[in-house]
Amino acid sequence: MAVKRETVTFAELSKEIKDGKFRNIYVLQGEESYYIDYLQQLIIDTALTEDQRDFNLSLYYGNTANVREVISACRQYPAFSQHKVVVVREAQLIPKQPGHKDDLDLFASYAEKPLPSTILVICNKGESLKSKSFITALKSSQAGVVFDSKKVREGRDLENLITGYANSVGCNIDTKATRMLADHIGTDISRLFSELDKLAMLADDGNITPLLIETNIGISKDFNNFELEEALARRDAEKAFRIVDYFERNPKNNPSVVSVAMLFSFFSNVLLTATARDKSPEGIMALVGTRSSWRARKFLDATRMYDTRALVFIIGCLRECDTRSKGIGSRQDQYALLKELIYKILHA
Repeated sequence: MAVKRETVTFAELSKEIKDGKFRNIYVLQGEESYYIDYLQQLIIDTALTEDQRDFNLSLYYGNTANVREVISACRQYPAFSQHKVVVVREAQLIPKQPGHKDDLDLFASYAEKPLPSTILVICNKGESLKSKSFITALKSSQAGVVFDSKKVREGRDLENLITGYANSVGCNIDTKATRMLADHIGTDISRLFSELDKLAMLADDGNITPLLIETNIGISKDFNNFELEEALARRDAEKAFRIVDYFERNPKNNPSVVSVAMLFSFFSNVLLTATARDKSPEGIMALVGTRSSWRARKFLDATRMYDTRALVFIIGCLRECDTRSKGIGSRQDQYALLKELIYKILHA
């Protein structure tokens, strides 16, 4: 009977390692390199002191690693330490040997009976390990764990990640603060976690708020063009005009030319989506040139609010507003023009 692979999250595995509960073998694999780099370094830092590393840390790199040498190192006992740590980085580059589909197959026999004092960490970036015999032996022996490091997606997945990480460092974060970080940092996980760590140290009451973010990261807690775009996508007239009023009161940080440019890009992509043959999220992603399925779904949602005729009309209004805001054919204030534009969009 096949042995089901254990499913473990990044947060669970991190806590386990920090608590000193080590597995004999870790396979860290997948597209998101941040998690792989973080976990392998956390294992080293937690299992060994600086003084212990000279004799008990063996590092190998896939393009030059000899798997037999790695296994030999795994079978050695630690010196003046409870653990020996053996790390194989960039395992996806390990060359294949004659008679093996993948040289990682050689790890199968070691996985069946690993040395209890050794912690073997195999980092395979960009894909899953292709060695079925090794993974099967690892599952059967229950000597280790396979962690799939998946790319986080924009939208709800990213917001859940931000909330979860904030909670893991002992903080609460409200919805607006979460959206601010998601919109302005995106899926750069290394930067995102670094900023959250900084905010956690500055949050005296354990609450990460929009004001704390604005003060220490430079992201405005107030209205921005992303929120204007969303309000128009939902035909939320009240919020759209409230945002433009805010822009008018804060012209230095909210020039109308930037708003018009962003809206032109957004509605152009909505028009492409409305006329596309393949309206699946994947088809729209390819059509408009985005890697964000969340953004593709946003364009699809907007097509339910605006038909093709309305979208063509809106594109014309955006072009006209851009021209008039530059003083061609009009001397109106830029925000008066923007308000007129928003009215036309909402009534298209």
